Amino acid sequence: MNTPKRYVGIHNEINGGMTDTAKIIRDAWVFGLIPETETCEGWLPAGIQSLWEKVDAEWEKYGFRVGALPDDIRANFMRIQNAAIARAREEGWDGEQELAGD
Repeated sequence: MNTPKRYVGIHNEINGGMTDTAKIIRDAWVFGLIPETETCEGWLPAGIQSLWEKVDAEWEKYGFRVGALPDDIRANFMRIQNAAIARAREEGWDGEQELAGD
């Protein structure tokens, strides 16, 4: 019997949490879809997929543009993203791999 693979949780992610899955979770926090205390640790892939669909629907309302977010949501987005970047840098992430295009 195969045990389904479960998500490690945003705070246990590689690259200091600078992954696509972690971005979905942070955006879900921004839009209030899940509380910021929810790390999604132990979630099955179907749960992450469902969360992504909800996040995508929220972004669609704003044309997928940070600048189109209402002020309160944009401020929340910036706070969460800045904290994530700072945490990732503390863990050794520098963003170069994203810029290299490899």
